[in-house]
Amino acid sequence: MRISSLSAKQKLTMNWWSDTHYKDHDAIICDGAVRSGKTLSMSLGFVLWASYSFNGGSFAICGKTVTSLRRNVITPLLPILRSYGFICIEKVSRSYIDLTFLGNTNRFYLFGGKDEGSASLIQGMTLSGVFLDEAALMPRSFVEQALARCSVSGSKMWFNCNPDNPAHWFYNEWIKKAKEKHALYVHFTMDDNPSLSESLKERYKRLYSGTFYERFVLGKWTASQGVVYPMFSEKKHVYSGDVQCEKYVISCDYGTVNPSSFGLWGLSNGVWYRLKEYYYSSKREGISRTDEEHYTALEQLAGDRDISKIIVDPSAASFIECIRRHGRFRVVKAENDVISGIRNVSTALGENRLRFHESCRDIIREFHLYSWNEKSGTDVPIKENDHAMDDMRYFVADIMKDRGEDEFFALSVSR
Repeated sequence: MRISSLSAKQKLTMNWWSDTHYKDHDAIICDGAVRSGKTLSMSLGFVLWASYSFNGGSFAICGKTVTSLRRNVITPLLPILRSYGFICIEKVSRSYIDLTFLGNTNRFYLFGGKDEGSASLIQGMTLSGVFLDEAALMPRSFVEQALARCSVSGSKMWFNCNPDNPAHWFYNEWIKKAKEKHALYVHFTMDDNPSLSESLKERYKRLYSGTFYERFVLGKWTASQGVVYPMFSEKKHVYSGDVQCEKYVISCDYGTVNPSSFGLWGLSNGVWYRLKEYYYSSKREGISRTDEEHYTALEQLAGDRDISKIIVDPSAASFIECIRRHGRFRVVKAENDVISGIRNVSTALGENRLRFHESCRDIIREFHLYSWNEKSGTDVPIKENDHAMDDMRYFVADIMKDRGEDEFFALSVSR
C-alpha cells in the first residue's frame, strides 16, 4: 500500500524535520477539521524522522486509549511502512512495535492517556520522541509527563488534534504559544486531503451542526453554546407506528431526588429505535419510589422481549444490585465520559441512526432544553433536563464499545 498523492500541508507535516527552515524547531502541532489527512501524514512523518535520526531509540505513540490508537493510527500505518521497506515486528501483548529501516531499529511504545492516572504509565521512561494523537482529549498531566520523558538530544514532539473549546489548556499553552515553544503550527481543512472526494466533504457538512460543525468541519476552536443537539429534528428523528426489531437493549439513568429515565431500544436494519420509555420524577409526582418499584417499572418496560442487557448509570449501585438480585436481566455499568458521549450521540443523530417513537415525550422534550453552560468556559452541559439525555448517552457509548468502536460511528473516527 502506497500513498498516491499528498497535499502541500501533508508534505510539510511529513518532511518539516529535514527542512533547514525548521532546524531549530522542537515540535510540530497539527489541528483542524476531521478527515483532513493530518493523522496519517503526521504518523508517517514521525516514524520516518525517528528511523532516519536514531538507531536503538525508544519512542512513544499516544492516543486516548490503546484501542483507539491501534484503530486510528497503527492499523492504517503499518501496511504503508511495509510497502516502503520497513520491517515491522509488533508485540501486541506488550504494546510496542519494533521498526527497522535502512539498518536502523527503534522501538515504539503505545500508550493510552485517558485519565489523570495514565501519567504513571509513561513515568520514568527515556524517550527520543513522542507523537500524541488527539492531544486535546488527553489530560494535561499525561501530556506533560510524556513531554518530560523526551530527554534524549535531538528529540522532538509531535501533536495532532481536532479543535475543542478555546479555553482548553492545549490551545492556550501550545497553539497560541507555538512560536515561543519553537513549534511549527499547521492548520488543516478538508481541502488539504486530496483523497477526500467532494461528495464525502458534503456528507460531513450534513453530519454535523452547531458547535461540532464549527470544530470538526470548519476546524475552529469554538466555545460550546446553545442546545447540545441542534441537529435533532422531530420531523427527521421522531416516528410513529411499530418497528420489527432483531435486538433489544434498555438504558437507565437512575435517580432518587432527580428523575429516573429508562429507554427501551430496538435494532432494525442498522437503526436503533427508542420504542418506549419510563420517566419518573418524584418532584412531579409528589412521592419517591424505591429500587423495587423502579425495578417493577423496568420489567413492565421490557415486557416479554428478550433484552440483551440493561445499561445502568454506574453510580446507581443499589439499583444495579437490585436488578442482579432478581436474576432476569444481564446488567452492565455504563460508560460515563460526558463529552465523548455527546460527540458520539451527535454523530449518530447526524447519520440518522437513532429514532424516537412519538410516545417518548420526555426525551423529545429534553432534546429541546438540554443546553451548554456558556458561563463555565469549558464544555459542560447544564445539569438540568438531562436524565433522558444521559440514558441515551449511556446506550450509545455501550453500543460503540460492544462493536469495537463500531461501524455505527465509523464515519466520525475514520481518517
